[in-house]
Amino acid sequence: MHTILQRISRHLQETGTPETLFGRRAAGDPRLVGDLRNGRQPRPPLLARIEAYIDAQEQRH
Repeated sequence: MHTILQRISRHLQETGTPETLFGRRAAGDPRLVGDLRNGRQPRPPLLARIEAYIDAQEQRH
């Protein structure tokens, strides 16, 4: 199963985007990635925003 944290990590690695910039752009929260790594569980609306952001970025490339 593909978790959102795995997807974010792959996106960060492929794009070279810093964690804080990703969090700020995807969810308005620069601590997002660190919090997810520390066990934060995103609610469905936040999960949808993160996935939509990554999808949009992937379509651009």
